[in-house]
Amino acid sequence: MFWTYAALLLLVFVTANFYGRFRAMQVAGHQLSALHSRPSYHGGYLAILSTLPAFVLLIVWAILEPRLMNSMVVSAHAPLVEDLSKPELQAFLRDARAIAFGGIVAFADAGKEQAAEMFRSLSQTSFYLKTALIIALVAGGLWYGHRSITPAMRTRHFVERTVMGFLILCSAVAIFTTIGIVLSLIFESLMFFRKIPVLDFVFGTHWSPQSAFEGAGADHGEANTKIFGAIPLLVGTMLITAIAIIVAAPIGLLSAIYLSDYASTPVRAIAKPVLEILAGIPTVVYGFFAALTVAPFIRGWGESIGLSVSSESALAAGLVMGIMIIPFVSSLSDDVINAVPQSLRDGSAGLGATKSETIRRVVLPAALPGIVSALILAISRAIGETMIVVMAAGLAANMTVNPLEAVTTVTVQIVTLLVGDQEFDSAKTLAAFALGLLLFCITLALNIFALRVVKKYREQYD
Repeated sequence: MFWTYAALLLLVFVTANFYGRFRAMQVAGHQLSALHSRPSYHGGYLAILSTLPAFVLLIVWAILEPRLMNSMVVSAHAPLVEDLSKPELQAFLRDARAIAFGGIVAFADAGKEQAAEMFRSLSQTSFYLKTALIIALVAGGLWYGHRSITPAMRTRHFVERTVMGFLILCSAVAIFTTIGIVLSLIFESLMFFRKIPVLDFVFGTHWSPQSAFEGAGADHGEANTKIFGAIPLLVGTMLITAIAIIVAAPIGLLSAIYLSDYASTPVRAIAKPVLEILAGIPTVVYGFFAALTVAPFIRGWGESIGLSVSSESALAAGLVMGIMIIPFVSSLSDDVINAVPQSLRDGSAGLGATKSETIRRVVLPAALPGIVSALILAISRAIGETMIVVMAAGLAANMTVNPLEAVTTVTVQIVTLLVGDQEFDSAKTLAAFALGLLLFCITLALNIFALRVVKKYREQYD
């Protein structure tokens, strides 16, 4: 229903735009010089007045309507729901909505039928009221805009300020989204740290949240704080990331140098898109490749020389992950190297330096800030990868730096903890948010380091 209203408002917007232009020329006696603003601004002015208030109302209505309806249903059926827990209340409302709007429920009773009937009634009332308000706002905007269009009307200022406000709002979306993510992580993590001491989590060396509530005894709850140690996950994450960046950094950087300074135009036109295809391959495909090809090969090779290699190893996951992030290093480094001014190359050549010396002593130092940014982006991508680790490195939280053994990462454990129906007030589930906050802090530190490097060397070569 929301998109139906949005489509109708878009139609009104286009129609009002054309009519506003026609109206501007009409009041100006078809003399363009008599208008303060061009007819297109008058069209935009009328279109904005007729649709923007209605569209804002539509968005606010879509956000508030479900909550208000739930509150009204709960208030009307207080005797039925007062003894229900929060998950049970949510299930009751979900089933009632499903019954009201043609869904399927596993179990329906008289209480849910009554609530469904109320949902239907409220939905119908909401539909009529919303439609009437939208029509009133559209009609009022058209009437006011039609009357206010005059040759001296400064519609350009109104339209440009409205567009500027929209651009600011779009820019603020990323900021508010980041703030929301951080706050949600912090609040949920604080609930976790009320149950598990921070030091036990950050410096603990044993990770086994699946056994959090197994067993019995008076001291059981205290003993369980020792099974949420994040060190094995951090060690596994860093190990796989290090292997990946050892593979991706030299290959990606050398590829970028070749493509930017040595490759001919036809070779570059073919090689660069082919290399960037790696970035478009789904990670689950990389996971299949790691589990079915790379991991058995490494195991067979290790056994042939007398090494004990796990069927799921950090080395297999790291190698394939390194192949996956090569385009991040190569493409960004290539763009940065190409952005180095040609005058630096010409000056180096004029002093008698060879091409290789110019690249090593002039181009790469000048491009260092961008190369560091590319490496940090690749590292962040490797740290956040999940599918390859699940399929090639396993789920075992082993605290080891042996690349031939199975390990796991922070992101894999977050997924594992949140799979299925979970109680969000248990330490086991809340641990996922604490891991997310820990991972956020690590990537934030990496980005701060990259910004410092970029700032330091950019001042030198600008």
